[in-house]
Amino acid sequence: MAGRTEVTRTYLEMTSPAELSAVTVPEGEAAVVRVHDCPVSFFRYLYAAVGANYHWVDRLPWTDEQVRARIADPRVSLHVLYVKGAPGGYFELGQHPDGSCEIAYFGLLPEFLGRGLGKHLLSIAVQTAWSARPARVWLHTCTLDDPAALPNYVRRGFRPFKTETYWIGADSGTV
Repeated sequence: MAGRTEVTRTYLEMTSPAELSAVTVPEGEAAVVRVHDCPVSFFRYLYAAVGANYHWVDRLPWTDEQVRARIADPRVSLHVLYVKGAPGGYFELGQHPDGSCEIAYFGLLPEFLGRGLGKHLLSIAVQTAWSARPARVWLHTCTLDDPAALPNYVRRGFRPFKTETYWIGADSGTV
């Protein structure tokens, strides 16, 4: 990404499981599986493959020890969408001390975009998050993410509660 780019980040939340407007795909087309003891290389693959087009760079320099610590954190869970046996996307949940559950990362690999799978995966992510009985479920997106992300979040029942603007690029001090 050359030069400076202004980015708007939007935080969204749900305060009740009843707010979810779930969408599912036909039985057998896709499965979401929680990953236990995730290999570091698979964690890196998912992060890099899903985030490549959206400037997901924060975790790229993580050491293997940092990745292992994240995976081993009992407040964190990783869930992978499989489509006909191939990984198609993933989400990561994080439980916070304030009693909330964050959908920390969420997305599809490029080959699986535009097929309705994001609606399905988000529905599963929200249902999984609520299964831990948090006070609220929240996430954030930004203008670097897929243009379908924010509308999908709103259609599933999330409401924006905060926005912020920041700069990335050569002159901003942020990469």
